[in-house]
Amino acid sequence: MEITGKIVQTLPKQTGNAKNGSTWEKQEYIIEVPGQYPKKVCFNLWGDKIAKFNIQNGDDLTIAVDVESREYNGRWYTDIRAWNVTKQGAVPSVGGNNSLPNFDASPVGDSSSSSNAASPFEEDDLPF
Repeated sequence: MEITGKIVQTLPKQTGNAKNGSTWEKQEYIIEVPGQYPKKVCFNLWGDKIAKFNIQNGDDLTIAVDVESREYNGRWYTDIRAWNVTKQGAVPSVGGNNSLPNFDASPVGDSSSSSNAASPFEEDDLPF
């Protein structure tokens, strides 16, 4: 599931110790989803993803999240955990370089030129 909006608040970072003795940290953020009636959604990041994504107030983002609910003592708690963050206006990396693939090239083995290319309105044998 993806959510797109603007970060309007960063909540205090939470840390603690797990049962196995390791430490953990969690950061929660409030993202405002635009629309006729804007909605605010609280989501979180865990561990090294906090520093990796470096989210700041005012950032326009698209976040990929997992939504999970758990029951504890008869009450249900819902967790929205982000696993990927894309800043709006950022160019995605393709194959390790910062360029997009070129889709203007002719397909391999296509020897036709644009002058003798078939018209898109010619009949073919497709039923639709």
